[in-house]
Amino acid sequence: MLLIQFKDEQGARQVGVLEQNTIRIIEGYASTYALAQDAIRKSVGLADLADKSVGSATASFDAVAAAGRLLPPLDHSDDAHTYVTGTGLTHLGSADTRDSMHKKIGGDVEALSDSMKMFRLGVEGGKPAAGEVGVQPEWFYKGDGSIVAASGQDLSMPDFSLDGGEEPEVAGLYVIGDDGQPYRVGYAIGNEFSDHVTERKNYLYLAHSKLRACGVGPALLVGEAPAHIQGTSRIYGTDGKVRWEKAFFSGEQNMSHTIANLEHHHFKYPLFKRPGDVHIHFFGTATLSVADNIVVQPGEIFEIDAPQFGPALRNKLSVYKTDTAKVTTL
Repeated sequence: MLLIQFKDEQGARQVGVLEQNTIRIIEGYASTYALAQDAIRKSVGLADLADKSVGSATASFDAVAAAGRLLPPLDHSDDAHTYVTGTGLTHLGSADTRDSMHKKIGGDVEALSDSMKMFRLGVEGGKPAAGEVGVQPEWFYKGDGSIVAASGQDLSMPDFSLDGGEEPEVAGLYVIGDDGQPYRVGYAIGNEFSDHVTERKNYLYLAHSKLRACGVGPALLVGEAPAHIQGTSRIYGTDGKVRWEKAFFSGEQNMSHTIANLEHHHFKYPLFKRPGDVHIHFFGTATLSVADNIVVQPGEIFEIDAPQFGPALRNKLSVYKTDTAKVTTL
């Protein structure tokens, strides 16, 4: 099942089930969040509740998207109650990339860079036996709900950025129940989006490079993620033509960690189990245009397409002006 959040022509929020190009509108709920919270409280499956709540009204996905009325597939009414986080060095990539990576991480551990040591740890211990805990991954914070762009909205980077590059990823979407436990609402395709040039200056700049916008959606896949996910990442020039394109792979078959292990190491902190909060957690990627020396320009469009997750995610790169930070003493 695919869920879509959007605004109707009058600006009211709605949520519906996407079937081909038709959105079957769910009655009694104005958001995925409200639907998920009710499912948690009633101890019923999200898909079952959504299916039972679908009414007769419909909307055209293409018309909603063309009018710019799509919303992220899960959000909170207060942006401060959404955590956007992620894990890196979790994906094996294509067969060629895997072979190259295994050669790099072989031999003397002490001769490896810190990044390669982290990748090796994941390969060796990121998929523990059932009931056991594996090695913890690299982890980063991106921001709150204010940084999340829906499909069709700009990914806007600050004018001090050295780069604005895509990261095609799968994100887990979660709601924390009244019992303080995380509930996975589903998965969505995402563009984690980072400043790779800043990160490459020194890996300790990773935190700075990740404090950027991100794109999520447009659809939310209810249930388990496919073990093998293949999609395509594209960049369209300002002339509307594709100027870079490459396949990307995700799902546990293409990862060095299980999703359960990544989830454990995120939600093991009480801070991330506050009742009512929303979490959007990116699981990582192995495909980047910057690796092919592509520099994306403002006005160009990112497209992340993985058919298992419904329609493609499309966002235009833009830049916003920043002022010198001024702190006033009280």
